[in-house]
Amino acid sequence: MTRTTNEQPIGRADTGTPGPSGALVPVLAFAGIVVAVMQTLLVPVIKDLPQLLGTEPSNATWVLTSTLLSGAVATPIMGRLGDLYGKRRMLTASLSVMVVGALISAFTSALLPMIVGRTLQGFAMGAIPLGIGLMRDMLPREKLGSAMALMSSSIGVGGGLALPAAALVAQHTNWHALFYGAAGLGVLSIALTLLVVPESKVRAEGTFDGLGALGLSAGLVLFLLPITKGSDWGWTSATTLGMFAGSAAVLLLWGVYELRSKAPLVDLRTTARPAVLFTNLASIMVGVSFYVVSLVLPQLLQLPKATGYGLGQSMVVAGLLVAPLGLTMMFTAPVYARLSAKYGPKTTLILGMLIIAIGYGAGLGLMSAAWQSLVIAVVLGAGIGLAYSSLPALIIGAVPASETGAANGLNTLMRSIGTSVSSAVIGMVLANTANNVGGVAIPTMHGFRVSFLIATAAVAVGLLLALFLPKQRPAAHTQLRASSEEDANLERAEEALRGFRGRVLDAGGTPVARAKVTLIDRRGRQAGATLSADDGSYALAVPAQGAYVLAARADGHAPLASSATHTGDDSPVDLDLSLPGETVTA
Repeated sequence: MTRTTNEQPIGRADTGTPGPSGALVPVLAFAGIVVAVMQTLLVPVIKDLPQLLGTEPSNATWVLTSTLLSGAVATPIMGRLGDLYGKRRMLTASLSVMVVGALISAFTSALLPMIVGRTLQGFAMGAIPLGIGLMRDMLPREKLGSAMALMSSSIGVGGGLALPAAALVAQHTNWHALFYGAAGLGVLSIALTLLVVPESKVRAEGTFDGLGALGLSAGLVLFLLPITKGSDWGWTSATTLGMFAGSAAVLLLWGVYELRSKAPLVDLRTTARPAVLFTNLASIMVGVSFYVVSLVLPQLLQLPKATGYGLGQSMVVAGLLVAPLGLTMMFTAPVYARLSAKYGPKTTLILGMLIIAIGYGAGLGLMSAAWQSLVIAVVLGAGIGLAYSSLPALIIGAVPASETGAANGLNTLMRSIGTSVSSAVIGMVLANTANNVGGVAIPTMHGFRVSFLIATAAVAVGLLLALFLPKQRPAAHTQLRASSEEDANLERAEEALRGFRGRVLDAGGTPVARAKVTLIDRRGRQAGATLSADDGSYALAVPAQGAYVLAARADGHAPLASSATHTGDDSPVDLDLSLPGETVTA
C-alpha cells in the first residue's frame, strides 16, 4: 500500500496516537553517527592490520572489503523490510547485528573471525534510510527538512568525529578497545531507540521478495568486489573482467524479474522516474567527491616534513584537523532547511556541489600548511552537507510514503557505490604516482593534486545530472514546508499539473470538507490519498498513466468509488465526486 504525504504524519492530532517526543530526531541522528563510527574506527590502524592479524596485506584488506559489501547489500534490503514490517523494528535489528559483529571482532585477533565480525557490522548501514523513513512518517512537515538533513549528514558527522577519537584510542590502548567502544555505542543507540522512537504505522502491502534480494545481493557483490580488489587482482585480469561481466548479466536478469514481480524488492518503474534516477546518479558523484578528501588529507597531514611537502602531524592531530568536515556537515542541516524551504532541494543540491567544486579547486593551492587543510575541510563540509541533505528530500518528493525505506536505501547504496569507486580510483592514482623509498611507497603531491582534480570532475558530472532533475511539482515540495494540511491541499488544488482534481460534494451539491479521497491503481494498490479542503477541493497526482479508482468517504455520508482514466499528459483531469451518488464530470 502506498500513501502520499498529504495525509497527516503518524502522531499528529487526527491519528489518535501520541506524537513523537522532541528527542526523536537526535536519537535517530545518533544512530546514524554510530554507524559512521563503526565504518571509521579501523582507519587509524589500517597500515598495521597485517601485523595485528598475522596475515598478508592482501588478506587483511578483506577486513575493510567485507564491511563495504555487507553494507551495500543490507541497505536496500533492510529498507524494504522496514517498509513491510516496521522501520523501528528493522532499525533495532540492524544495530543489534552490528553489536554482535563488534563483540566478535573485539574478542579475536584471527583473520577469519575478524572478517565475520566486520561483515555483521556492515548491516548497520541500513540505519540511515530507516531513520529517514521514520522521520517522514512521524514528523510534521515544518520540521521534516532539517531533520532529514541531519540524518543524511550523520554519516559524515560520525566519520569526522570518530577519526580523532579512534586515533587517540589506538595510540594509547589495545586496538580491540575500538570494537568494545563501537559495541557500547550500539547498545546505547538501541536503548534510546526503544525508549524514544515509536513504531511507524505506515506499511507497504505484499511480501518480501527473497529471490529479488538474492539477485540484487549477487549482482552488487560481483560489481563491488572487483572495484575494491581490482588493484590487487589487476584491472584487466580474467577474474576482474569476469566478475564485471557476471554482475552485468545478473543485474540485467534481476531487473527483468523485478519488473514482472507483483511485490518487487525495488520498484524499478519508480526508480526510473527522472526525479529518482537523476538524484541517484548525482548521489554517486557526491559519494565520489566525499571520499576523496577523506583519503587525501589524513595522508598529507601525516607524511613527514622530510618529503618536502608532508605536514608532519601526528595521527591524532591529523584527525582533529579533518574533524571539522563532519562538524560543518552537522551545522549545515538547519541552513539547508531554510534554503530548501525557499528554493527547493534541487537548488540546494546544485549549490552544495558548486561549493564542493570551489573547495577542491581552492585545495589545489592550499596544501602547504596544516591550517590550510582545516580551511579545505570546512568548505568541503559545507558543500557536502548541503548536497547530502538534499538527496533524501528529492527522493521523498518522488516516491510514496510506503516506499520511503526502500527508495532511500537504494539512494544510500548509490552513495556507497560512489565511495567504493572513489576508493579504488584514488588508491590506484596514489599508488601509480608514489615514490618508492626504501621499499616503501610514499604518496606524492602530484598524486594528491590529481585526486583533487578527479573529485572536481566528479562534482562537475554531478552538477550536470542535477540540472536534468525535473522541476518539482508543488505537491512534492509542499510536504517539506506546509505548516498545515489545509494549506497543502489548497496549494495542490491550485497548482497540480498532472493528476485528478475537483471537489467533493454531498447529494445537494454542498462542498464536503475533510473528506478522504483515495487513489487506487489497476492492481488494487493505493497510489495516493488526500483530504478535501474547506471548499471541498482536492487534487491527487498520478504516478503513471492508466485506469484508476477514486474512492471518497466522509463522516455522515455513504462512501463512493468511481473509475477514471488518466492519459499521462500534463493536463489534470477535472472530476467532482458526489456523496452519495454518481460521479459528476466537471
